[in-house]
Amino acid sequence: MHSTSGARSRDQACRELDRTRSDVIRDSLRRQLDLLQFEQGRRQVRPFAEARGYLTDEDVFTPREFREQSRST
Repeated sequence: MHSTSGARSRDQACRELDRTRSDVIRDSLRRQLDLLQFEQGRRQVRPFAEARGYLTDEDVFTPREFREQSRST
């Protein structure tokens, strides 16, 4: 059973987006499944990334030469 306030907010969002409930739910499910797949891949790759020195998001998005300079000073 759905809560009344949850159903109201869902219906309001559908009206504001001009989309059917089915469309919104289908999109939500697809996004959730994509997120789960991403997290699974991340868990599999993480040990390899850590072995190469990629420990944080900053390590991934900062060029190696800048990371090496900041660590040596």
